Amino acid sequence: MKKFNIRKVLDGLTAASSSSSSATAQPGTPRENDVVQETLQSEHFQLCKTVRHGFPYQPSSMAYDPVQKILAVGTQTGALRLFGRAGVECYCQHESGAAVIQLQFLINEGALVSALADDSIHLWNLRQKIPAILHSLKFNRERITYCHLPFQSKWLYIGTERGNIHIVNVESFTLSGYVIMWNKAIELSTKTHPGPVVHISDNPMDEGKLLIGFECGVVVLWDLKSKKADYRYNYDEAIHSVAWHHEGKQFVCSHSDGTLTTWNIRAPAKPAQIITPHGKQPKDGKKPEPCKPILKVEYKTTRAGDPFMVLSGGLSYDTVGRRACLTVMHGKSTAVLEMDYPIVDFITLCETPYPNDFQEPYAVVVLLEKDLVVIDLGQIGYPIFESPYPLSIHESPVTCCEYFADCPSELIPALYSVGSRQKRQGYSKKEWPISGGNWGQGTQTYPEIIITGHADGSIKFWDASALMLQVLYKLKTAKVFERARGKEEKPSTDIVDEDPFAIQTLFWCPESRMLCVAGVSAHVIIYRFSKQEATTEVVQLLEVRMQCEFSEVDSPDPGGEQTPTLPTSAASSSPQEAEPPNQLTAGVNSSEGSRDNIPCLQVRSSPLKQSPGYQVELVVQLVWVSGEPPQQITSLAVNSSFGLVVFGNSNGLAVVDYVQKTLLLNLGTWELYSPSDPCQRQLRSPRKPRQPSGGFCDSNDGSNNSEDRCKSPTSAKMSRKISSSGEQKPDLDGKDNAFTRSRSSSVTSIDRESREAISSFYFCESFPRKSGSLASPCLLVGTTQGSVTVVALSLQPGGDQKLQQPLSFASCGTLVQLKGGILTMALLDAAGTLLPPSCEAWYDPNASDEEKEKEKTRRRRPATPPSSQEGQDSQFAVLCSDKQAKVVAMPSQTSIYKHNITETSFVLRADVVQMTGAYCIACFCANGHIMTLSLPSLRPLLDFNYLPLTDMRIARTFCFSNLGQALYMTSPTEIQRITYSQETCDNLQEMLSELFTPVETPEAPNRGFFKGLFGGGAQSLDREDLFGETAAGKASRSLAQHIPGPGSMEGMKGAASGVVGDLARARVALDERGQKLGELEERTAAMMASAESFSKHAHNMMVKYKDKKWYQL
Repeated sequence: MKKFNIRKVLDGLTAASSSSSSATAQPGTPRENDVVQETLQSEHFQLCKTVRHGFPYQPSSMAYDPVQKILAVGTQTGALRLFGRAGVECYCQHESGAAVIQLQFLINEGALVSALADDSIHLWNLRQKIPAILHSLKFNRERITYCHLPFQSKWLYIGTERGNIHIVNVESFTLSGYVIMWNKAIELSTKTHPGPVVHISDNPMDEGKLLIGFECGVVVLWDLKSKKADYRYNYDEAIHSVAWHHEGKQFVCSHSDGTLTTWNIRAPAKPAQIITPHGKQPKDGKKPEPCKPILKVEYKTTRAGDPFMVLSGGLSYDTVGRRACLTVMHGKSTAVLEMDYPIVDFITLCETPYPNDFQEPYAVVVLLEKDLVVIDLGQIGYPIFESPYPLSIHESPVTCCEYFADCPSELIPALYSVGSRQKRQGYSKKEWPISGGNWGQGTQTYPEIIITGHADGSIKFWDASALMLQVLYKLKTAKVFERARGKEEKPSTDIVDEDPFAIQTLFWCPESRMLCVAGVSAHVIIYRFSKQEATTEVVQLLEVRMQCEFSEVDSPDPGGEQTPTLPTSAASSSPQEAEPPNQLTAGVNSSEGSRDNIPCLQVRSSPLKQSPGYQVELVVQLVWVSGEPPQQITSLAVNSSFGLVVFGNSNGLAVVDYVQKTLLLNLGTWELYSPSDPCQRQLRSPRKPRQPSGGFCDSNDGSNNSEDRCKSPTSAKMSRKISSSGEQKPDLDGKDNAFTRSRSSSVTSIDRESREAISSFYFCESFPRKSGSLASPCLLVGTTQGSVTVVALSLQPGGDQKLQQPLSFASCGTLVQLKGGILTMALLDAAGTLLPPSCEAWYDPNASDEEKEKEKTRRRRPATPPSSQEGQDSQFAVLCSDKQAKVVAMPSQTSIYKHNITETSFVLRADVVQMTGAYCIACFCANGHIMTLSLPSLRPLLDFNYLPLTDMRIARTFCFSNLGQALYMTSPTEIQRITYSQETCDNLQEMLSELFTPVETPEAPNRGFFKGLFGGGAQSLDREDLFGETAAGKASRSLAQHIPGPGSMEGMKGAASGVVGDLARARVALDERGQKLGELEERTAAMMASAESFSKHAHNMMVKYKDKKWYQL
């Protein structure tokens, strides 16, 4: 989590002199020095990672410090995640990216040893907030398979694939000359290699005895002082793990055939006991049937009862399809605990760190492939603890993400209060046992909320304040729909093979608490927030028919292009609309005919009980049109002041009044342009123009004819459909239908790719017409081909008056044209301050009228922008596409600033954000660059090559927020938060949590009078006398290479300056030459030793036979 040096951009570089940024000099346009005094400078920006949340992706190993109460998890990608109490998390990364095969804490020392699959071991310093590697050791000739670090020892045992054991001093990270060779450990009569070392541990009562387990089934008790094997234990099946009884007289082995063998150390001939925990016992006394391997076993004793034996694996082979299990054997009882995912590793938590005392186990930490579970051993039934970590982000795959920093302070308590009722029951009543570390002392006090949309249709709200993450509330949008019970019942109208409820995009208004979500099945759901429970008898449903238009050239009927008109209210209530033709309103879905006028999902017909929280207001579904599926929704926006939701796709846009439950506007994209518009698109689809549709319409009498609409057979039973007052179905004769059905799939796919889709919306109060003097409600519409058009709304925000007043629309043509598709739009006032869309103050829809009024008056509605004086611009429209950004002065509609963001790549995400009281555009490009541009002059302030796009998941989830915050999904299970604020980078050390806290190590167990008198207690060993350089000599230099880490003094000195860095490189080169010389020296020494041995042997032979006669030989 290092800070990055940023290529600063000169502040004196003005927009006019920049090659990619220009101010258009036109009469009446404000000159550059006359516009806005900008306060943001490049010194305000710096980029660095802050924290990573979520479950470690692809975990591979785990370790626990029982004194510091810190858990470490290693992954297959070389990541290291450390967990303490709630809110204490840390992320580190090995540069090589190799899998972490084992972790070992230096208990209560604030250090951790990691062993990687590339045969390197690393020592991490955990006493600093951002852990760093102090030392590394890279083995060159042998593969590491197992590591063991005894409690309160500085000598680390390393077992290898060749069966040898090397010893490393963890203080200096140097190898000892003491080596246990495999051929010395096993019996001389053994003709085969015993295989890799799979276990190393010292006898709890005698540190001088080392237990070595080889894969083939051989276990050796090695005497470290005499350098020979005391006992050898042989079994026919391969060994996976070994565990000691704390008294050091017995140990248990787990085997590949699902058996557990218990051995007395002084009886190596045969096991004292052989059991198969999950094997069926035959009646004829034969061996039980073999089971799956027991991958790990732990043997933990208690003072007041039977010992615990905890194991993973070992199930019978006939349990096909059964989930992974953890087995807890306690006395005569055996509990089999099913897990949701395969078990990676587990650790039994005990009261003491001393292996020679009664262990008193109280919990088991189980690391699964996609979850972390802690089981309470102290309660009947072994309940699990409720996890305080945000490890459920990936419960269903994340499909979209939004980030809100500095949102209203009352939102988090409100969401927490409704979310607390959703918690599961049956957890352990005890506190979470992993409780180490301390929280950071950050100065960030503003509330932050992250919203994640998921593939199963669920939406989660997270409290992200103060670099922490905690789930607040979960909403299940799929409850609105009927679920198919089996594959045979899967509706043929689905447009996605899997996850039909997946969230495509969402829009949330923190002020009004309105939530609108769009799903992949072309559906939109509008939610209101309520603190009270409600039951909806009938889910309100509105079906919308959006289709692409035909061109005149390919149409069978001659006919001119239809220009958009603004019909009167009488036109919208014609008899044709009240009684639409049956063939269009009745859903058609037969094997012979094409699907028409039916939605992709079926809304539930039974009453819907809605808990406190977000409750369904309206469901909008796009329907199939003449055998063509509805196009997925690409953009979405809500305005609570007007009670409107607008959504668009590759066919056009629709505006829905969610208060009156009516469709107000249904436009094809081409209808946004006037005939004389220079940006008008030529229609690319070979279809004929639809009949005059009243595309621009009002909602004058939408509530009167809502019951008159015909109901389709597929949905008449499930809900009341509400008619859209301005919706007119085109009359298609048989000839047109035949033409539509005969269209080839290739034409359809090409057409779909070339359509101009709606990509962005922005509600605002601005000047819809050029050089206008009065600001009025508007909707800015951005498309994938770079056009920004203005649609004027006729109704000022007037509270409940919108229930009576008509709302009409007028297209005012193209505002501006940009390269690439429009990503974001915003509006600034003359001082450069953001003008947010007007919004309604939140009120509880289920509360009484008096309470509603109180809630509404509590908050101030944003003031209407002032009118423009003639000849002066009072607003700036900020428009950003995936290629460039422009600032347009309003109402003159003059483009005053332009900046080409990228020529060779494209922008994936752009947001207008607040930084230190001012505003800027933040962009993330596909080539990995993160950039910020000042507003309104579009000066480059930051350009940093951060992260090249390696996965579409990053593109789908990357989002910026205010105050220099941003995030993205760095893996399917983890959220990475970053900051582009210099202030946050400077304060990051204070804000981060501390992993190491000074704690006294518990006292060693009392040996007792008789044990002390007769020597029955634990035997200590001075390992320094055995493994030190004086006694054991130097290890071979070619065996492993020592690499000082960036966290050590050598590493810091080496990185401090170029000269010292050169010296460090020279030292490394000398080390390499020294290694070669050392190898030569070793060979010479070996030859000398061999010669000396031969000389001694010859001398002994001479002495033996010196005085004997020839006939005595």
